[in-house]
Amino acid sequence: MTASLRPLKTWSHLAARRRRPSEYEIVSTNLHWHLRDSEQPWDVAHEGYMADWYRRYRNGSPVRHDDWDSFRDPDELVYRSYNILQDGQENYVEGLLSQHNEEEHDKSLDSEWVTSLGRLYAPGRYLLHTVQMASAYLVHMAPASTISNCAAFQAADQLRWLSHTAYRTAELAQSHPSYGLGSAERALWEELPAWQRFRELMECVLATRDWAESFVALNLVAKPAIDEAFYRQQGISARRHGDTLFALMAEAALRDSERSRRWAVELVRTMAENPDNVPVVKKWLDRWVPLADAAIDAFCAELPDNPEAAATAIQATRAFRNQLPLGS
Repeated sequence: MTASLRPLKTWSHLAARRRRPSEYEIVSTNLHWHLRDSEQPWDVAHEGYMADWYRRYRNGSPVRHDDWDSFRDPDELVYRSYNILQDGQENYVEGLLSQHNEEEHDKSLDSEWVTSLGRLYAPGRYLLHTVQMASAYLVHMAPASTISNCAAFQAADQLRWLSHTAYRTAELAQSHPSYGLGSAERALWEELPAWQRFRELMECVLATRDWAESFVALNLVAKPAIDEAFYRQQGISARRHGDTLFALMAEAALRDSERSRRWAVELVRTMAENPDNVPVVKKWLDRWVPLADAAIDAFCAELPDNPEAAATAIQATRAFRNQLPLGS
């Protein structure tokens, strides 16, 4: 006689929770098929450049955990809820742009501030693109789909804001055609001293192969530095020059950054569940923080009417890292 099997009431990997899984758990967990065999990350063959890369820089990372799939995004975002959330964000930004256009806001900006925007804002799309690319690397290399999802939404956030930067550059070029807006950004990004430390920082981040160090360098060091200098401190300068549009858009961008910081802190908490990971993460922080501080100093030194910008931005990044659950 053949015994009948009782059907599962939920997905097998969620059954231990003994409750109905949420939408987030159903569509976000245990999705990486290339984690089934640590020695053969890709089903094609044991050998090959891609398999070697994943074995070395993901599976062989010095940061280890028995169950990376236990990580959860504290906001529990899924594709559907992310789009709902950001549709509201985009409606808000579009409203800001429309209102300030109707008021001919850009024509009221003084020449010193327009010059600063041309030098310190318009080339920022290159900087934001590096954050997008580094986030996309984490999408591919993270050892759990719940981590990859967070990085994917972060990459999407960066794409939105670099697009807005390009759009604003085109608008400013129409109102102030003699300032080189829309034509000089690449040269400024490559040559202006204010950008060179950020260039160095992000080129190093993009060249970091180990997935965990890439996360530490990007989410715990580089991105907070960019958020505090490029958005928050430049937003303060904007208000002092009557550019309320820049200031309000910067505040909107920082709301996305707050969400990125929440999941970054939670991932550090997951890492710290293995005590052996803590000194590794601290060693990486010691390596990367000086690069970020130098980038903040170089950029903020050029912001007009904001002499405390660098010190304030560096203190803010310190405050963020001080809340990381890494012990004393």
